[in-house]
Amino acid sequence: MASKGGFGVTRRRWVATASAAAAGVAMGRSDAALLAGQEESPRLADPTKTPGRLVSEIGSRAPGEQPRRLLRAQALSSSSRTPLHELYGVITPSDLHFERHHAGVPQIEASAHELLVHGMVERPQVFDMAALKRFPRTSRICFIECSGNGGGAYDRDRMPERITPQQLDGLVSTSEWTGVMLSTVLREAGVRPGASWILAEGSDAAVMSRSVPLDKAMDDAMLAYGQNGEAVRPEQGYPVRLLLPGWEGNAQVKWLRRIEVADRPGMTRDETSRYTDPLKDGTARQFSFVMDAKSIVTFPAYPYALTEPGWWEIEGLAWSGRGRIARVEVSVDGGRSWADAKLEGPVLSKSTVRFRRLWRWDGRETLIVSRATDETGYVQPAIHDLWRARGERTAYHQNHQRAWKVSRDGAVTFGLGELL
Repeated sequence: MASKGGFGVTRRRWVATASAAAAGVAMGRSDAALLAGQEESPRLADPTKTPGRLVSEIGSRAPGEQPRRLLRAQALSSSSRTPLHELYGVITPSDLHFERHHAGVPQIEASAHELLVHGMVERPQVFDMAALKRFPRTSRICFIECSGNGGGAYDRDRMPERITPQQLDGLVSTSEWTGVMLSTVLREAGVRPGASWILAEGSDAAVMSRSVPLDKAMDDAMLAYGQNGEAVRPEQGYPVRLLLPGWEGNAQVKWLRRIEVADRPGMTRDETSRYTDPLKDGTARQFSFVMDAKSIVTFPAYPYALTEPGWWEIEGLAWSGRGRIARVEVSVDGGRSWADAKLEGPVLSKSTVRFRRLWRWDGRETLIVSRATDETGYVQPAIHDLWRARGERTAYHQNHQRAWKVSRDGAVTFGLGELL
């Protein structure tokens, strides 16, 4: 059967979609076509007639389920992005957690790794991993987001259309992190009066180092050595990393080897020449740690195409470094009107949350936009509001509202340019 709109819809998918529509069931991404087209998987033997494979030491994904990170470039300073539009729930599988590093992933043996805590402390100490693991252990679920996330869709002069949620916002991932509270270790060392900052330094070839206010270090910061039930992956900072819930990823130094307690920020390369926000008045916003409220619709989005008018379920992700997401609104008319989406529980502080909204597409061209509000009352801004506040030169903290254009033929492309 020929595909509708030329999107390579298989006969099986077309029949299933039509049946769902006839039954009055909302359609979702499993019912949509892909703009690039999909080959139908070959039929496998009847599993009730053939014994299956034996047990194994390490599990594997089904052959038809092979999500992948998207690599920016094979270079020492590079990144890879999480396939947001292919995942379920909020926990990112550890092997799909985004990467960002500046000098490659170092090879470190946990048995030889040490963490120095010194500076304005009463008892400078060196902790090996065994010593760190003897402290009381805690776990929490939170996201980590690169402050440059969304950079591919900020410049009005090169606004893309064929960009996936992974390409756009794939530098955010959520995990359950396990480790020791940094406050516990700092109390063991004895912070001296007058101290107000720490400097965290990594063991990579870039010797990444960032300054963090002592208040954050004593609040919810963690020295994380576990991720999703296993040891932190090497690309995520093995054997131990700094975790700063809700703050920009660059400050959450990986492969952590040194913490210096001080009375001022270190003003390192990575917080002066980089990771600052140039403002429209010629000044710069420095130490802009918190990741503000943000959301993105992951379906419908490129590369999907809606196969026919009818009821569809819009879905997406929202998060805020300020706390819990309190509300997500969705507009299906380019922001002229809004309706609340349903949040999937549990809604955790400084964690991603999934949202959904039923929508009846009438077959006309439209723009789908989402906006998040967190528990502090902060509302995700429109693109023009962000530009008015900070100008158009910044490369970081681009949390403006995203938009997806649905054409009459069902094709979905990135639609932010339509709102400029």
